[in-house]
Amino acid sequence: MQSVVDAIENGQLDADVRLVLADVPDAKILERAARHSIPSMYLDCAPWKTKLEGPAEDKCISLLKEAGVDTVVLAGFMRIVKLKLLEAFPNRVLNIHPAILPAFPGVHSWTQALSYGCKVAGVTVHFVDAGTDSGPIIVQKAVPVLEDDTPETLHARIQVQEHIAYPEALRIIASGAYRVEGRRVRIFNS
Repeated sequence: MQSVVDAIENGQLDADVRLVLADVPDAKILERAARHSIPSMYLDCAPWKTKLEGPAEDKCISLLKEAGVDTVVLAGFMRIVKLKLLEAFPNRVLNIHPAILPAFPGVHSWTQALSYGCKVAGVTVHFVDAGTDSGPIIVQKAVPVLEDDTPETLHARIQVQEHIAYPEALRIIASGAYRVEGRRVRIFNS
């Protein structure tokens, strides 16, 4: 979230953050939102630990719509998003994943890349679909895997690229200079 807010405040992204929702009551994102006077709140997703569904999903959609949100930006939201939210914001729910998808979906992808012996890892910003990390890709950034990398050092370098990739993807979305064609996102130069 911080890189998105910074891009907005620096005039690099023509957008505004209408609402921040966190699925963890003491999430750092809530503190960051407060520092920037962005409305924010904790969204209790119980009884599920890994998905947004049922009454929590309904409340989430209602809160987002009431705030005038047109694009949902997931960051650190480690839950499977269900169809009701995706249908409420068609091709407007974005996620960031610390891998060059479709390789290494799911959790701890940087550790998977190291274990596999990859020479390149990275980050992907994509539209969310009904699968896990399987939606149309908007932006990808490559990160070389160094011989002495540990999961921690590789993840830290990937996070640097995440802070570049998310604002870049949001600039594309805000510009309207793209089209989703099946699993492909065609980006037009403006």
